[in-house]
Amino acid sequence: MKILIVTDAWQPQVNGVVTTLVELVRQLQAIGHEVVVVQPGQFRTRPCPGYAGIDIALFPGRRLGALMDAAAPDAIHIATEGPLGWAARRHCLRRKLAFTTAFHTKFPEILHAALGIPLSWGYALFRRFHRPSRGVMVPTQGVLEMLQTRGFQRLKAWTHGVDTRLFALADPPVPYAPLGPLARPVSLYVGRISYEKNMDAFLRLDVPGSKVVCGVGPLDAGLRQRYPNVHWLGVLPRHELAQVYATADVFVFPSRSETFGLVMLEAMACGVPVAAYPVDGPLQVLGDGSAGAMRDDLREAWREALKVKRIDARQRALQFGWGKAAELFVSHLSMLPRPSGSRPVCHANVMGSFNNRHI
Repeated sequence: MKILIVTDAWQPQVNGVVTTLVELVRQLQAIGHEVVVVQPGQFRTRPCPGYAGIDIALFPGRRLGALMDAAAPDAIHIATEGPLGWAARRHCLRRKLAFTTAFHTKFPEILHAALGIPLSWGYALFRRFHRPSRGVMVPTQGVLEMLQTRGFQRLKAWTHGVDTRLFALADPPVPYAPLGPLARPVSLYVGRISYEKNMDAFLRLDVPGSKVVCGVGPLDAGLRQRYPNVHWLGVLPRHELAQVYATADVFVFPSRSETFGLVMLEAMACGVPVAAYPVDGPLQVLGDGSAGAMRDDLREAWREALKVKRIDARQRALQFGWGKAAELFVSHLSMLPRPSGSRPVCHANVMGSFNNRHI
């Protein structure tokens, strides 16, 4: 099958959506599908206002339409609700082409936190975006139920996966040489340093040992000044990120507005238990709590997570494989009619480069 994916989130951006899509494409290729990715690097771009590190396409409509027509796919998936996503949606509606979409990020919450835009306005806009979709893929049951209450339709449960070979079990923790000796226990945060991540809840946490942050974002400079005793690593290549996970004693996930939280799975795959709030994302990823602890008091969750055996965190992560996630993704796609006499193609063709930068 030839699958066209249109996304505003792609490398060199560094966030969970990019990681999810890159891993999905690799897995789809591995099982024999041809994948064409249309992404911002193929257009004129400008930095997203207030969100350093993310470039958005400028007036992509005509070129995007030409790329989509040239791809002649068997199925179209619009992964994001940015300029490319809206342009792809318009093109599909004009051509009467079926397509699927995905709800990766609670952008209404981000807009509310950053700009004060009412949540009802943000969800009304997103409801309009996804209304023509033949299937809106959602990463957790909790988010699916939330969207149902807000009037979204044709929702499809689609979980994510983790690379358990790259993110391997480290039991006991293995020191990360660039950091030097650290006071134990080591508490780690990995992710965007941005409005919706509730970073202050982690940085203010009154716990012993050392705190390490890996990531970048619009709040980076200000938080570095306010918390100079934290070890700030910025963005690292994937293999080094795995080493940072391996040195941690507990992974702290302070966000209350996630759709999934892929970084939790990566930490757990390395044997690092997770401390989090009992909200969407952690509830589905941690499950019964065998891989960490969820409490309304994050400090209490931190204490309980330290008691979790690293092998138990790893075992929970092993339940999230990319093979199953890719097959589920394919099952949710809406097939387009093929011209008579044509035949499906099953080789790899990704328009967009891969690299190793990741958080």
